[in-house]
Amino acid sequence: MRPFIQAENLSKRWGELMLFENISFTVFEEQKVALIARNGTGKSTLLDLLAGKDTPDEGVITITNDIKVGYFEQVPQLNPEHSVLEEVFDTDNEKLRAVKQFELAVAQNNQQKIAEISVKMDELNAWDAEVEIKQVLTQLKIVDLEQQVGQLSGGQQKRLALAKVLMQKPDLLILDEPTNHLDLEMIEWLETYLEKTKSTLLMVTHDRYFLDRVCTEIIEMEDNQIYRYQGNYSYFLQKRDERIEMQQASVAKAKNLLRTEQEWMRRMPKARGHKAKYRVDSFEEIKEKASRRLGEESVELSVKSARLGKKIVEIENLSKSFPGVKLINNFSYKFSRYEKVGIVGKNGTGKSTFLNLITGAMQPDAGKIKIGQTIKFGYYRQEGINFDPQERVIDAVNKIAEFIIFEDGSRMTSSQLLTRFLFPPDTQYNYIEKLSGGEQRRLYLCTVLMQNPNFLILDEPTNDLDILTLNVLEDYLKAFEGCVVVVSHDRFFMDKIVDHLFVFDGNGTVTDFPGNYTIYRNEEEEKLRLESAKSPAKTTDKKQKAEEAENSRNSKTKKRLSFNEKREFEQLEKDIPELEKQVAELEKSMNSGTLPHDELYEKSLELEKVKTLLDEKEFRWLELSELG
Repeated sequence: MRPFIQAENLSKRWGELMLFENISFTVFEEQKVALIARNGTGKSTLLDLLAGKDTPDEGVITITNDIKVGYFEQVPQLNPEHSVLEEVFDTDNEKLRAVKQFELAVAQNNQQKIAEISVKMDELNAWDAEVEIKQVLTQLKIVDLEQQVGQLSGGQQKRLALAKVLMQKPDLLILDEPTNHLDLEMIEWLETYLEKTKSTLLMVTHDRYFLDRVCTEIIEMEDNQIYRYQGNYSYFLQKRDERIEMQQASVAKAKNLLRTEQEWMRRMPKARGHKAKYRVDSFEEIKEKASRRLGEESVELSVKSARLGKKIVEIENLSKSFPGVKLINNFSYKFSRYEKVGIVGKNGTGKSTFLNLITGAMQPDAGKIKIGQTIKFGYYRQEGINFDPQERVIDAVNKIAEFIIFEDGSRMTSSQLLTRFLFPPDTQYNYIEKLSGGEQRRLYLCTVLMQNPNFLILDEPTNDLDILTLNVLEDYLKAFEGCVVVVSHDRFFMDKIVDHLFVFDGNGTVTDFPGNYTIYRNEEEEKLRLESAKSPAKTTDKKQKAEEAENSRNSKTKKRLSFNEKREFEQLEKDIPELEKQVAELEKSMNSGTLPHDELYEKSLELEKVKTLLDEKEFRWLELSELG
């Protein structure tokens, strides 16, 4: 495998903060690599350097000359004056330019232009590109191609930017948190797409299922060291634990040796000048090794929750609509103590609206929400980070409380709490504008939890948090003495936390599903499999179709097929049996009972596509047979 991109001795400082120093690694052709590191260690900055958006303070980045690099940034750089169509095709890719010209000609119904560009599309073999572009846009719910980019929401702009970079088919694809602002269905589609793509991949993501299924290698950046793991996320967890155990054993050994060496240094002061200089040097090395901090920093989230009474939250016949959209229709539910509920559904189905209704930030069209007297909400909003960027970290926390009481009755100052949240004293007096996106989210989470809530509402809490912080948040929520309602597209997070789900279908129906996300998804796949198995086989007898066509032809004026139509008809005679064969093979495979769930789901999607294509070709065959 040839190296696609090499980083040698890279260093980058942001003001007084050293993000990383003297790091090196290589990404080779065909690899699918994930980068894992704590928030604030410069993951996004590193990707900016590799993509040529920024320059390192020291070090060299080498990219193989003939490769194309596609970069999906956390904050996309789009032209707000462009239409969606213009932005999608704002590229130097020749195939995509040809597809753009073809789409414009079709939109203008310019037959001469369509004919001219069709020849060019043939030459470039661009027809497959046109089909794939439409599939990508459809899967990412980008439907209004005439809408102005500046009118799109932040999530829509991110999906447009993702579609744009995927369509360019780069040799090296660099993705920074690609699953943020995607619903679960989109994430699963993207998972499949990236598994199959021939592009070399380097990405940062906190979605552990996504990482586990897509990536074949993991690069961990910790304490200015690079550790490589040849495997997926499950393998990484195993090997990382082994590495830390070995390092801790090494540090413990160094500390024991240090005591011996310290005794020698005290007893032999005259020996330092000449004969035992090697021993003095060895002492300094051991001292450095023994003082290394390997007791991993972790976010301790054991803030005390307020007492929970018998009456929690009772929802009676709740309904909420917006013009042309019914989000919630006649929904009732009574919350019990300590239950943890996950909310799933496509974007725009009313999940965040439901949270706003519970907290009183929005009023229902009909129905009632009764809140118990002891309930104290802690609401973590997607858009809730509204710190003053010129304010210091410690001041933002002191506004809420200068002392915090924990479950065991102990007290802690706000500064001590921040240290526990991985904001050391020297960082606490930094201005908030200097924090990374993930660090700001961690600070926001801290301010929500320290208010002593007993009913937590979390709207996409996992976006931009690093995996290590997510692990500790999950442990906290599992032990939380209160109710939790969480909206998240992080399937791993949902599986670990929730007892059951509210499923929003987008048509007003909210279903209470008794299980976590994986159980729900497996049941949905099973339903799809059974429906596919029960669907009646298509009538494919050519003689019967010919008779139907003949009957139809008798009642119409007979027309002759053009030369191109004859060729199309002959090709259909070949394509239809092949598609029928594919349908039979897929149905046989799905009914075998031997396929794992992920492969079964892929087969069901493929079957649906093949059947749709078969229907189209059979209908066209009938049309042409009537003209023959």
